[in-house]
Amino acid sequence: MSISLIVQKVWPFVLAILLFCVIIFVHEFAHFITAKLCGVKVNEFAIGMGPKLLQFGKKETKYTLRLFPIGGYCAMEGEDEESSDSRAFVNAPKRKRFLIIAAGALMNIFTGFLMITILLSTQSLIGTKTIANFADDAVSNRYLQVGDEIISINKMRCISDYDIQIGLMRDDDGVVDFVVKRDGEKKVINGVQFNTEESDEAYGKNKVIIKYDFLLLGQKPTFFGSIAAGARQTVSFARLVFISLYDLCTGQIGFSELSGPIGTVKAVAESTAYGIQNVMFIIAFISINIGVFNLLPIPALDGGRLFILLIQGITRDKIKIKHEALINTIGLVVLLVFIAVVSANDIVNIIKG
Repeated sequence: MSISLIVQKVWPFVLAILLFCVIIFVHEFAHFITAKLCGVKVNEFAIGMGPKLLQFGKKETKYTLRLFPIGGYCAMEGEDEESSDSRAFVNAPKRKRFLIIAAGALMNIFTGFLMITILLSTQSLIGTKTIANFADDAVSNRYLQVGDEIISINKMRCISDYDIQIGLMRDDDGVVDFVVKRDGEKKVINGVQFNTEESDEAYGKNKVIIKYDFLLLGQKPTFFGSIAAGARQTVSFARLVFISLYDLCTGQIGFSELSGPIGTVKAVAESTAYGIQNVMFIIAFISINIGVFNLLPIPALDGGRLFILLIQGITRDKIKIKHEALINTIGLVVLLVFIAVVSANDIVNIIKG
């Protein structure tokens, strides 16, 4: 195999890893800069996990690059232990601690929103929820009409055009219930038929895929129109975290369909074949999902720490820092085991091709 061919195959994965590191950097930098602005002492700002590759910084904060690009951290004084330092995290007012913890996830969400808005503003048309026309072999036009604005699919509200794809993708029998706005009035249309095809293993056993047989109306982007569309798309991406968790808990999707860091990097790498805009949309999607997932009230995640702070604020009781650290450590171990299992599944899927 020639060097040029090796480079051609490897560079998409290198790019994907670098972009993943950028998402981590944005998250941790938000923690870092907010801590600095709040007067909290930061001992180390690290990108990556595992063995140290590079370290610099002679003042109070050490800046570190570590081997595995699967995370990062902003280590603050008194974050996981008691400290007599007046600038320690544990001694900061609750409102400042809340801001510092929330900053990372909120910056990920905002970054995703900004990327989507910029990308939409560069497109010739921005998708809407209104049906423009039907394919020649369409069957859904027996129920739906040109000009219908899709409000919900199978009781899932459609916030953006992306939700229409998700709603149809989640259906498992090709018979879909719609709510549309037609001639200014809401109309319930149950039992809309679509042509379907059998799925491959990537979508799970005995699952059918709807053949999308209509096109949506597009609008020319404007400054405020792009911002509004970017906001709707961001909400759609964020909501997908909760939809996925619901589908996982109810068995609509299997554990084997989840992707960890390895599967995510592979997906980003494969998207390079479809152009930089496609890559940026996926990165925006991942950034928003990481932000939302981090806000879930799970130990070791930012949301778990925010939840503890919220409980402390309501009850006025202070949880001992060593107990909080123990809870977060247990949560971290469980999370790492989960990531390891999902990553093993990613490797198996890659080997299977």
